[in-house]
Amino acid sequence: MADLDTYTHLPLQIDPQTKAISAPTSKSRTLAAELEALNALHRSLLSVETPTGVPPPPVPVNPKRSAQITKLRDSGNAEFRKGRHAEAVKMYTLGLQMALGRPLWEPQGLVREEVAALYANRAQARMGLQQWAEGAVDAEASVEAKRVGNGKAWWRRGKCLLEMGRVDEAKEWVGKGLELEGEEGELAALGREIDARLEKEKDKDGEKEKGGL
Repeated sequence: MADLDTYTHLPLQIDPQTKAISAPTSKSRTLAAELEALNALHRSLLSVETPTGVPPPPVPVNPKRSAQITKLRDSGNAEFRKGRHAEAVKMYTLGLQMALGRPLWEPQGLVREEVAALYANRAQARMGLQQWAEGAVDAEASVEAKRVGNGKAWWRRGKCLLEMGRVDEAKEWVGKGLELEGEEGELAALGREIDARLEKEKDKDGEKEKGGL
């Protein structure tokens, strides 16, 4: 521990022309060897005019991947419009795989935008197949990728929860969505539909209690 507490000032000098580092007054062989290795590395780097074998810096966004993701999303939309929901799910799934497979150096904001749209679209396709649980999961994933400005995903998960009879969860979910999205048309309408369902269920429970009496 004593060595760690001791500071030794080394008499280092740097040549203004060659930039070589030396310790003219030091008698340490170890220091001299380390400085010679450092200077040798410096000279070798200066002698390299054009780096060979060094890959160029990565392109921020791969345009081919972007085009393929867009094409898969458009193909999924086309299949959905034809009522071929299962095929649409396949297209959106392939698009998601490509978007999530982007290299880590590419902008995360771009990935989130792509993923949010694809998950939201796949949720809609799953709803067309009445796969309410799967649709709810996809819509939630879309919201996780993009919480604000994603009213359709908020609506789709709320609708899926309602269709599964999870009315209280649907009300809570839609309420959170409205806090972020404001009075978004479809989402607000779904909120009113949920409130009406809850009121209806409350009335039924009241009638049952009266009947029991």
